[in-house]
Amino acid sequence: MLAALSLSAKAQSQMVRKTDIMELTTRQQSLVLIASMEAKGDMEGLAAALNTAFDNRLTISEAKEALSQLYAYTGFPRSLNALGALQQVIKDREAKGLTTEQGTEADALPADYDALKAGTSVQTQLCGGKPYSYTFAPQTDYYLKAHLFGDIFSRSILSFSDRELVTIGAIAALPGCEPQLLAHVSGSLNMGVTRGQLRDIPSLLRSKVGEVEANRAVKAVASVLNELVETVDSVDFSVWPKGKPNTAYAKYFIGNSYLADMNGAKGGPVNVTFEPRCRNNWHIHHNCVQVLICVAGRGWYQEWGKPAVEMTPGTVIAIPEGVKHWHGAARDSWFQHLTYMAKVEKDASSEWLEPVTDEVYDKLK
Repeated sequence: MLAALSLSAKAQSQMVRKTDIMELTTRQQSLVLIASMEAKGDMEGLAAALNTAFDNRLTISEAKEALSQLYAYTGFPRSLNALGALQQVIKDREAKGLTTEQGTEADALPADYDALKAGTSVQTQLCGGKPYSYTFAPQTDYYLKAHLFGDIFSRSILSFSDRELVTIGAIAALPGCEPQLLAHVSGSLNMGVTRGQLRDIPSLLRSKVGEVEANRAVKAVASVLNELVETVDSVDFSVWPKGKPNTAYAKYFIGNSYLADMNGAKGGPVNVTFEPRCRNNWHIHHNCVQVLICVAGRGWYQEWGKPAVEMTPGTVIAIPEGVKHWHGAARDSWFQHLTYMAKVEKDASSEWLEPVTDEVYDKLK
């Protein structure tokens, strides 16, 4: 029987608060976060993750090894950029008098070391004891065995489980690489990563990296562990800003909403962000017309006595004066819409009414 693992907005917030009791050690958390920031190309986030890692006694050698390994997954440009950021972080910490442990270098490989043989053994372990050959592209198969798993994974600074955590953290930040993420989440269990540590990764990414990256990890981990997960689609807040908590109108909303004034002009468009399941109460606008333009995510608009209308990016709704209605996010997605008032007459106002009950809301698919 599948175990239920709901990622409702409430559950997500609880997961974030529990990061201090993770099975992942602080060192392992650092490796995941460093890798994710490198893959995402977020140098500011990478610098912060490196500083936290060094404060928690990760060594320079370990950080350098993780970022060097990632060229095989994210490419030389991102890896080299990240190594440059690492150099700057070390320089800045030295200037501030902060302690940063150097660590040891990798053990020398024996003179008769056979990278292809060693790498084939490592790859076989990753695949659960089943030999794997990429016969479609033999040269790529050789690179994987001899170089990635032979030359890189066999270096002693990081363990196999460390390297899989680095790999998972990175691939979770790469769009379109879900099959590879799934393969490494599955293989990591053969390399010493525990089921509990895998479950920790999504909440760690959600709290420190982003919703999109966390959701990729959620789906992969749930699939491998055979657990049913209700995922939540996120939005890119760098495109449409999330804004500040909507505290002034919070009493008229179920769940959390946020406001971002888009131009500062009175009556100008405001971007409203709704977390999953968040919706405002039934309400009526008097002596004005409200316009809604969905810009991200998925949500709902409903007029009293009529079926709800799904809102996706590009949906535009002009709400007639005097019509009782509500709008908000879908249960499985964040939702953003621009809103402004048109045909504003004297004594324009908003009349807030009863909440949209779960009985009404949960009928929407």
